Amino acid sequence: MPARRPGIRLDRITRFAFLVVMLGVIALYVGPLHSYVTTRQQASERRAQVEELRKENRELRARRAALKDPSVLEEEARKLGMVRPGERSYVVRGLPEG
Repeated sequence: MPARRPGIRLDRITRFAFLVVMLGVIALYVGPLHSYVTTRQQASERRAQVEELRKENRELRARRAALKDPSVLEEEARKLGMVRPGERSYVVRGLPEG
């Protein structure tokens, strides 16, 4: 029986090459996967913003509709300190709070 000579074993080289190739394939997936996750997160945030803006839009439309009523409009103007022509504005101070 001939003695085994130390040398390069092809099965080790094959395993090492396979490992290098697999690591390369995995590395190729990392960038797109990160991009995919980031894009999904941004889309989720944008959907939340859109829903918030829709809610605000509904509230503003309801307020606009309410302000078409003259009594509501007058009430808002009085809150701002406005008076009608010919009226006098009075400020009362020193009233007890409560």
